Amino acid sequence: MAIFVFADQHHGTFKKASLETLFYASQLASARQQEVVAVVMGEMNQPQALADLGKYGARRVLHVDAAWLNDFDARLYALVFKEILTQYKADLCLMPHDFNGRALAPYLAAQWQAGLLTGIVSLADDKGCYQKQVFSGKATAWIKLQTERQVLTLLPNTFTPQLGDSQAQVERWQPTQVNAQQKRIQVKEVQTTQGRVPLTEASIIVSGGRGLKGPENWGMIEQLAEVLGAATACSRPVADAGWRPHHEHVGQTGLTVRPNLYIAIGISGAIQHLAGVNGSKYIVVINKDPEAPFFQAADYGIVGDAFEVVPRLIEAVKKYKGIS
Repeated sequence: MAIFVFADQHHGTFKKASLETLFYASQLASARQQEVVAVVMGEMNQPQALADLGKYGARRVLHVDAAWLNDFDARLYALVFKEILTQYKADLCLMPHDFNGRALAPYLAAQWQAGLLTGIVSLADDKGCYQKQVFSGKATAWIKLQTERQVLTLLPNTFTPQLGDSQAQVERWQPTQVNAQQKRIQVKEVQTTQGRVPLTEASIIVSGGRGLKGPENWGMIEQLAEVLGAATACSRPVADAGWRPHHEHVGQTGLTVRPNLYIAIGISGAIQHLAGVNGSKYIVVINKDPEAPFFQAADYGIVGDAFEVVPRLIEAVKKYKGIS
């Protein structure tokens, strides 16, 4: 029996969170003495990229090479996945806890009649329990699914892949119970932010709050993010005020992120915001209010006016990197 992993790709490039999940699955499979099978949906004309999934732990790759699966469709993907898992008599399926994974996992669990556990951050212990954050990140719990079939999602940036030199065996697989006529969603247009890593996959995030005083001052957040190679985020009040789009909102009612470095600028640190960022490896807070609650959660803090601190920080990073 094998562990099946949703290897999400876009125009031939695999998403970072999917590669992390493959590596995680390989660690889990080693303990269970199983192999890892990656499932790739949609057309992809890069056979070497498919075989290279072996470097992340996949023994085999099932490529569902169909044009009608090029655009993500949670319902359709779940039906195809169910057919694969049923054919191979699988009992465990993994996917990243990103936008597509969060949409696909519950669909698949319902179709496959499986238990669902989302946002795990650990390997299974000797009792088969997995760790995840609960109560808005204020606590952790060890949870065990009682069902025979299980669907798990892994929080991005939880495991760093250690690349091997293996190549996966690639097989083309075609569904017999699902077809293009069952497609209900037609994608008319896709708008993307060029050159930026998705927030949930970013290793470094620069986030701004109401302390910036207005959208006209957001440029320094973008500049700092650019020199650091970071993604940008914001607090809920900033998104509600229309300064930034809601897809950048981090917190209890927005995205949950786990970067290696989270820089909060002009954010007071309400518990709702902390719930979305307290899984970060390091938190740096820049705020002119020394009593800001965020300092209690910070690894490093700078008490000062962001309009003075951030430009100096940008220049320091440029100097360190040799950027003119």
